[in-house]
Amino acid sequence: MCALVAGCGGSEAPDPARADVQRVLDRRAEAVLARDESAYRGTEAPVADSGGLATGLAEFANLRGLPLASWSYRLTGFHRSGDRATAEAELRYRVRGYDRAPVTAARALTLTRDDGSWYVASDEPAREAAEQLWEQGAVRAVRGRHSLVLGVGRTEAELRTYAEAADRAVPAVSGAWGDDWAERVVVLVPESLEEMAGLLGAPASGYRGIAAVTTGETGGSGRTPADRIVVNPDAYAVLGDFGGQVVLTHEATHVATRAHTTAATPLWLSEGYADWVGYRSAGRTPAQIAPELQREVREGRVPDALPDDEDFGFGRDANGLAMAYEGGWLACRMIADRWGEERLNAFYRAVGGHERRAGAVEDALRDVLGTTPARFTGQWREYLRDQLG
Repeated sequence: MCALVAGCGGSEAPDPARADVQRVLDRRAEAVLARDESAYRGTEAPVADSGGLATGLAEFANLRGLPLASWSYRLTGFHRSGDRATAEAELRYRVRGYDRAPVTAARALTLTRDDGSWYVASDEPAREAAEQLWEQGAVRAVRGRHSLVLGVGRTEAELRTYAEAADRAVPAVSGAWGDDWAERVVVLVPESLEEMAGLLGAPASGYRGIAAVTTGETGGSGRTPADRIVVNPDAYAVLGDFGGQVVLTHEATHVATRAHTTAATPLWLSEGYADWVGYRSAGRTPAQIAPELQREVREGRVPDALPDDEDFGFGRDANGLAMAYEGGWLACRMIADRWGEERLNAFYRAVGGHERRAGAVEDALRDVLGTTPARFTGQWREYLRDQLG
């Protein structure tokens, strides 16, 4: 009986408008890559105010400074009501000469149909998704030997100082970690802390006092996603040359180690290692680099355990956050001092190569360093007393 009922057991026929909209987005992408304003305009419908972010032709103009290798949209959701529609799409793009894999961004679109053709009325970040730099203003690009610095509201001279620091950071990272990474970085310099938070899709309060962060997916996929070092210009400006250099070297280390940083890697190791590289050639003493932890040690409060992931939360008090970073740094420094830098790198890779967090550090301690978690923690506590007491 079922075979005689039309559509029984089947599904609704796909709305042909979805394919039409995908073709519009394909044309839009081609126009961006070709810098063809007329073709881009041909995909646009009149738009209302977007609440501060650039849209439409203003966004197209802001993109001119961005060297693109690819740009594409993939519809992931489509909802139509007559001549109006909303859609979800994944924007994927690569910066020419820097990205091995594309950046992905979730977009929310509204579309209208006029005389049988669909047009984009708005193209904005999806709910809880991050903004893109060109939505904040015209992008200016400055190239270094190993870096590309992209800024909004910044002079070329300002961006050049970031490029010079990044160009020093990259070989410093390769000297410690090795050359099995792209050996180039992309740095984003927005106008303010608020714009930095927009690029990260998070509240500004969580990044106050944080000079820079690195984006990028963590996972053992075997390929490195397109990382961005995102600067908080307000905090970076007060660091001075030395502090700024340490920050960019630290963040460049996250880019270099990304393929080996997985869900199995604890933050004391990933952050501690990045700080170890950042300070490796600084010529500073442990007391100069770890003042908060030194105060605790000298007052007889040596930590019982390595920092937990929660200790690295940006919402923590400044002293507690500083001690977490200092503790992770000293753990990595101890490995380099006692077992050698090659063993430190092997330890990092071994932990990240584990299938899950449970047992990752334990197995790497046994296989690479020939020790146990209890012995390692005891050695670290003694190292704190020796270096900071």
